[in-house]
Amino acid sequence: MSLPLVSICIPTYNGERFIAEAMNSAISQTYTNIEIVVSDDASKDTTLSIIERYKTKTDIPIRVYNHHPNGIGANWNHSIQKAQGIYIKFLFQDDVLAPNCIAEMVAVMQADSTIGLVASKRDFIIDESFLNKETKLWINNYADLQKTLNLSTENKLNIIDNTLFKSETFLKLPLNKIGEPTVVLFRKDIVKDIGYFDESFKQILDYEYWYRILKYKKIAILNEKLVTFRLHSNQATNVNKNQKISDYKLYEKLLYKQYIKLLHPNEQRRLLNQYNPAYRIYNKGIKKIKQFLKRIKNA
Repeated sequence: MSLPLVSICIPTYNGERFIAEAMNSAISQTYTNIEIVVSDDASKDTTLSIIERYKTKTDIPIRVYNHHPNGIGANWNHSIQKAQGIYIKFLFQDDVLAPNCIAEMVAVMQADSTIGLVASKRDFIIDESFLNKETKLWINNYADLQKTLNLSTENKLNIIDNTLFKSETFLKLPLNKIGEPTVVLFRKDIVKDIGYFDESFKQILDYEYWYRILKYKKIAILNEKLVTFRLHSNQATNVNKNQKISDYKLYEKLLYKQYIKLLHPNEQRRLLNQYNPAYRIYNKGIKKIKQFLKRIKNA
């Protein structure tokens, strides 16, 4: 079987502390037909000079592009736009890929055309300075993002289809039931059908995108931990976590506009009541009629 080109997309910004570990994991992949695409948001440290040194350590093409800072979503999208591969494999500057990560993920995608995205379980590196009660609670709640789904396992895989939207667990924590960008691989050409990451979101744009894919394609979860996700105080998720509040408001409205028919009836009613004035008026009218009929019955 021919090996399709995979683009390892690394969006960077002031990542000198961990970027060498990320790059080492990228060039150590057992899957050979890869390129590395770096999109840098005007780093002010030695991130780019560290990356440049890897060009002499490997025959893997490493292409670095400068990007004007405009939020994390814009940087992610820029890396996709510059990628030449058939598949997109994100690797964030803080994280590490297992040597067989890409090989395992491509094999899943190549075997089943109905799968639009493949992800894996992940392990964690936790900075000592970040090892506190809050972090331990986070690990306890979010180490296994699929644990509430009761998925059946076949050939090391869990398959998620769009019936997830109808599930009562869909809008219960964890809201991201797939994983962070570093744990996924998907076809680049899917952007022709569903577009790029929504840059109006600041924090939850990853799983909003995964669910956009899930509307049309299945998602496969490899049960092997093929990615190590780093938890530390300076990562964007923690620095910008207050922005999640506004993101959730945007997300709720998006669910109402684009997913309402796919959701559980209880969630449909909740969102209709929140965003549809006519539905609220109708509900009030129904309640008044019921109250009136009850009074007549009890008279």
